[in-house]
Amino acid sequence: MRRNIIGLLMFVCLITAFAATANAAATDQVLSRWEKKTRLLDREDQVSNLEIKATYYSTEYIEALVQSEANKNLWTQQEADEYKYRLLNTLHLEEMIPIRIEFMNNGPSMHLGPFDVMAKLMIGSKEYKMADYDKRFNFRFQGEKEGLVFFNRYDEKTGKDLLKGVKQVKLIFSPTISPITDGRRTEFIWDIANDDPNKLFQGRAAAKYETDRLLKRLEKLRADKAEEAKKMAAIDSEISTIQARLDELAAIQ
Repeated sequence: MRRNIIGLLMFVCLITAFAATANAAATDQVLSRWEKKTRLLDREDQVSNLEIKATYYSTEYIEALVQSEANKNLWTQQEADEYKYRLLNTLHLEEMIPIRIEFMNNGPSMHLGPFDVMAKLMIGSKEYKMADYDKRFNFRFQGEKEGLVFFNRYDEKTGKDLLKGVKQVKLIFSPTISPITDGRRTEFIWDIANDDPNKLFQGRAAAKYETDRLLKRLEKLRADKAEEAKKMAAIDSEISTIQARLDELAAIQ
């Protein structure tokens, strides 16, 4: 009887370990789908090289990243929710298209400032300039350098969602980022047809994130209201002054 119990426990442990391994493999596959890499080799010395990695923060990627970090760190659900909350705060998905860029420069020093002219995002047939980026990219460097860049999610003039109905986006680096590029553009393409950021805003982490966002919005609206009230008070005061003077003039006539 005891042997049967021990055997059953070992079987359960093996099944659990197998399931965990399979789940980790599936998560890694999702992460790799959105993490694009390339390695450029100097054609002259055949030694100097530049590695570039670009990560598009799709809904699928973010969920897989949270799961991966939770598994590695043995987090509770609350800890995983807190990590997701901080991540969403960093990415500004409600307004921006965030992309993480990582360089490993094993060649001549790179001078990328101002960095916002060094990479563009092609959405459909139009190229868009960065709205913001990690300012550390502006300084010359060798070795590692990484950070986030942001592109507007909505058209600045019309307010239209730039990703609506779009199947692919392409990140394009200028050939001038390094002599190792040999005058060629470096490009990364992601298929985003099935990406839906709205799915992220569910659960406790999303509720906390939306609460913070709405509180900030409410604070701004109240400040705007107070400013408008000051303007209206000034207008009312001027109207009263003008009317009083008109009354005085009418009495004289």
